[in-house]
Amino acid sequence: MPDALVLVAGLFGLAVGSFLNVCIYRLPLGQSLAFPPSHCMTCGRRLRWFENVPVVAWLALGGRCRTCRSRIAAVYPLVEAFTGVMFAWAAWQYGPSWLLVSRLLFGCMLVALFFIDLHHQILPNSITIPGAAVGLLLSLVAPPGWIPSLVGLVAGGLVLVIVAELYLRLRHVEGLGLGDAKMLALIGAFLGWKLMVLTLAVGALLGSGVGLGLIAVGRGGMKSRLPFGTFLAVAAMLAAAIGEPIVQWYSGFYR
Repeated sequence: MPDALVLVAGLFGLAVGSFLNVCIYRLPLGQSLAFPPSHCMTCGRRLRWFENVPVVAWLALGGRCRTCRSRIAAVYPLVEAFTGVMFAWAAWQYGPSWLLVSRLLFGCMLVALFFIDLHHQILPNSITIPGAAVGLLLSLVAPPGWIPSLVGLVAGGLVLVIVAELYLRLRHVEGLGLGDAKMLALIGAFLGWKLMVLTLAVGALLGSGVGLGLIAVGRGGMKSRLPFGTFLAVAAMLAAAIGEPIVQWYSGFYR
């Protein structure tokens, strides 16, 4: 893909990242994504256009509101920068194609779900349910194809429902929520069943590693609740980027 188009994709990604920040903040609170317009969370002043320029505005203002000087969390420019890099990389990797559209939509959903689950331990239905439907529709014109997508959607949703029910019966405490199952269904719809299984395995390893680490430093216990959706988001991004060679390598043992 021409360098100019990669640059344009990256700049567009920065703007999309700014919108994702709105989603991450407002969706868990049940607020409108359109109203009120962008404003300081402390003093309520409406932001001028130049205060909404992704990353640059935060750096120019020193990470503070221009009026009340309250701190603006560094997560905002981080989301914008990451989304910009993600758009540029995907444009370079896939070029103009339906797969590019699929991967970018999927990536944006994962970014939003990562931070929402990390901060609130919820995975909004407004992302997971429509997202799974969009993934299935896009599979009609892009990889993995509609059959692997449909299998991934159904299996992804069912496997965590079964695991959650077994955990509840054995431990008499809720371990996983239905939000995790819906998110895995979304992942299966976009990536297909093989990469969904890889995502689940890597997500479980990440979650177990973090959980054991927290226990080791005395900041958690066996019943501590972790944001599993956050680990699934990281695992799904890895699966989307480098999962195919891993699946092919593993499948080679059974030939």
